[in-house]
Amino acid sequence: MTSDETINGRAVTEEQISAWAAEAEVGYDVDALKKRGRGRPGRGTEPSQVVALRLTPEELAAVDARAEREGKTRSDVIREALAASAA
Repeated sequence: MTSDETINGRAVTEEQISAWAAEAEVGYDVDALKKRGRGRPGRGTEPSQVVALRLTPEELAAVDARAEREGKTRSDVIREALAASAA
């Protein structure tokens, strides 16, 4: 392993890799792993669908400026705009 291997900016050592391998060899509690959840939290009872959207640099800058101004995420601003448009 090279010295530039990192996770979240921290160097991964041979000792850490050995510890991970030993943990894996013992086995994992599958039920406990499933309880942790995976990925981002859901927005409702059904899984959300990711939709690609192409914006010009100017449009994206306007979305980002509004998100910053209102303390929201880019996705929140886009969802609100879609909801207002559909109403």
